[in-house]
Amino acid sequence: MAGPTAPLTILHALAPARFGGLERVVQSLAAGQLARGHRMHIAGELGSEEEPPAFLADLERRGANVHLIAVPPRAYLAERNRVRELCRRLRPDVVHTHGYRPDVVAGSAARALGIPTVTTVHGFIGGGRRNRFYEWLQRRALRRFDAVVAVSRPLVERLEHSGIAPGRLHLVRNALANGTPLPSRRAARAALHVPVGAFHIGWVGRLSAEKGPDLMVEALAHLRDLPLLLAMIGDGRDGPALRRRAAELGVDDVTRWHGVVDSAARLFPAFDVFVLSSRTEGTPIALLEAVAAGVPVVATAVGGVPDVVSPLEALLVPPGDPTALAAAIRAVYTDRVAALERARAAAGRLRRELDFDSWISRYDAVYDRLVHRSKGSTR
Repeated sequence: MAGPTAPLTILHALAPARFGGLERVVQSLAAGQLARGHRMHIAGELGSEEEPPAFLADLERRGANVHLIAVPPRAYLAERNRVRELCRRLRPDVVHTHGYRPDVVAGSAARALGIPTVTTVHGFIGGGRRNRFYEWLQRRALRRFDAVVAVSRPLVERLEHSGIAPGRLHLVRNALANGTPLPSRRAARAALHVPVGAFHIGWVGRLSAEKGPDLMVEALAHLRDLPLLLAMIGDGRDGPALRRRAAELGVDDVTRWHGVVDSAARLFPAFDVFVLSSRTEGTPIALLEAVAAGVPVVATAVGGVPDVVSPLEALLVPPGDPTALAAAIRAVYTDRVAALERARAAAGRLRRELDFDSWISRYDAVYDRLVHRSKGSTR
């Protein structure tokens, strides 16, 4: 698939967390676009007390221009004005937003100046009343975008039901950048201080309900007869409650809480199994990283997960069922040969179907269509 005929000036807008799948997608996408000669700007919409995450510095080293927009909480009008002024100064060919706040705030600022707008919908997390209200606002805002990219087929269907015109919807599943070689299994296990003979379970993500870390902790209680060790990599608001629950279940002695680990993908070879216990997902980057590392996968069959791995390539279980999750983990332990065969099949499928260069080209094609249409409408 051919990309744009000329380099574009692209402004990505996001309200970045310290880590997460959305942030990884923006980092990979912007880096890939820089490599194709596009002029890259990143608007990081932060709270006034927030520190910019490390991936923004990485993009600056690659040649991107990072613009930090720090405003007090809920100062949305001031934030919109800052983004609008940035757009007025840069005059980007495309503004590409990520996440509900930039969709609502930055998207409207760009449209006010007649700049084509693209958003990538990475998923909806649901949760409490406030989150559901924000997501309602986001879905209303999405109807006004020139292009809406969904990262999984279920998201496409959900967005269609929300009133997004089919002609503006694009399915572009996430892909992985061609990264540096991973360390050996021995080196990765040494970095995490994994005891010899331990069956090492890896869990990576945000410690919040939609990612299902509580289900992982509950499943562990069904596996105490195994010589296991659980690595919980990530942080979030549910961390203290999860630690208390692990103690109540008597699994705190086999659980290690590593917190946020930069470049966590390099540690995946340390895992005997990667577990994704999410209640809802788009197309999770951590799953792609586990598959690329050749690690056997146990995952809940939610969102775009079944589009990445089938039962021939991973053990898939229903969401919200810690007993089923535990049974699948046990199956990996008892039949390592079958687990590794599935892992090899998954890695082969990832290489065939989610090629990085093709992924960048899909986005280039979306941009190119909008830019040509915009230029045509101004003649």
